[in-house]
Amino acid sequence: MAVLAVFIPVVMLGVVLALGRYEEWLLASAAQVKRVAQADEAEVAHRAA
Repeated sequence: MAVLAVFIPVVMLGVVLALGRYEEWLLASAAQVKRVAQADEAEVAHRAA
């Protein structure tokens, strides 16, 4: 039981850190997609003018 008391907090910390990294990666990808979409819209508007 003492082993569980030591390992559970360490495992939970690892899970929280991993989820934080995943969230940063996911939001960075979404921001990049948004920038590309805005660049495409600007290019289309420039060609139409």
